[in-house]
Amino acid sequence: MANINFVSENKEVVAADGANLRQKALENGIDLYKFYGKMMNCGGYGQCGTCIVAITEGMENLSPRTPVEERKLKKKPANYRLACQALVNGPVSVQTKP
Repeated sequence: MANINFVSENKEVVAADGANLRQKALENGIDLYKFYGKMMNCGGYGQCGTCIVAITEGMENLSPRTPVEERKLKKKPANYRLACQALVNGPVSVQTKP
């Protein structure tokens, strides 16, 4: 089991190992999207890049960046991830809408 701490929302969520970060956020009422992303998101396929989050702790507990993330996030800091592409395998702290 993995604990996901959403820093801005002050909310902690328990997830099974290998859970998708975007899916767990949405299941628990965490808003990942800014205005544009709410209307234009791709539904979790990694194509739009609107579900960007910053990992403040526990980066080692996420799956490695996918090739899609490498392309979408190449000009972003190393701790930025696409929530739809990140699988959680341990405790992690997440900053939404960085």
